[in-house]
Amino acid sequence: MKLTGSTILITGGGSGIGRGLAEALHKLGNQVIISGRRKGHLEDTVKANPGMQAVELDVTDPANIDTVAKRLIAEFPKLNVLINNAGIMQVDDAAGGVDEGLLVSTVTTNLLGPIRLTSALIEHLKSQKAATVIHMTSVLGFVPLAPTAVYSATKAALHSYTLSQRYKLKDTSVEVLEIAPPWVQTELLNSSEEPRAMPLGDFIKETIEALGAASEEVLVERAKFLRGNPGPAEHAFVNQFNDAFLEGRSRQPPHS
Repeated sequence: MKLTGSTILITGGGSGIGRGLAEALHKLGNQVIISGRRKGHLEDTVKANPGMQAVELDVTDPANIDTVAKRLIAEFPKLNVLINNAGIMQVDDAAGGVDEGLLVSTVTTNLLGPIRLTSALIEHLKSQKAATVIHMTSVLGFVPLAPTAVYSATKAALHSYTLSQRYKLKDTSVEVLEIAPPWVQTELLNSSEEPRAMPLGDFIKETIEALGAASEEVLVERAKFLRGNPGPAEHAFVNQFNDAFLEGRSRQPPHS
């Protein structure tokens, strides 16, 4: 991905990883537009970064996606990068009854949202000389965290969709990248001060460096070992991973 001179839309850009990426890409000389549902977060981010733009967008609402997509194309005709970052993470219980509200909101935000928004913008992106779609998945799409089974499942599904979309767009001007973060210090699961999680600043720095070289996946060093799918041994690996997490040890269980 070319790191300068682009017009970039980042969903969920008012906080956490989204804001970190928005600010880093803004400093590199790109026109950055952030979106989200929390107007206050958007306003604070734009105020702290003169020249950045913001638009309210609810990725759970198909009608709102269509309306905002048309507005973005009209106001930012050079839009050539979409970063589908918006997501929610909630604790569930795969061994019991999964709350219907949690299920629907998580799947709608984390999976349907990126698919719908990309669909609304894809013809415009294909008309650009060079364009990029980036899906924010997670290492939990490869090694699920049992207490967040629905979240992990949506990230696995988005990874699968990314592979198909990349294949279908291989002969166009649109490249499709995937960022799969490890545990990062953000507000997801109140992890802002979690010592086992990767500091947000470190994650953003490594990710920007990786974006400049990536042709498919964008991985920081901490994510690589979990991305290395253990294949036929995955059941034991997942058990070990979850035991380590729940016992309060490192997010990454012992490995050779």
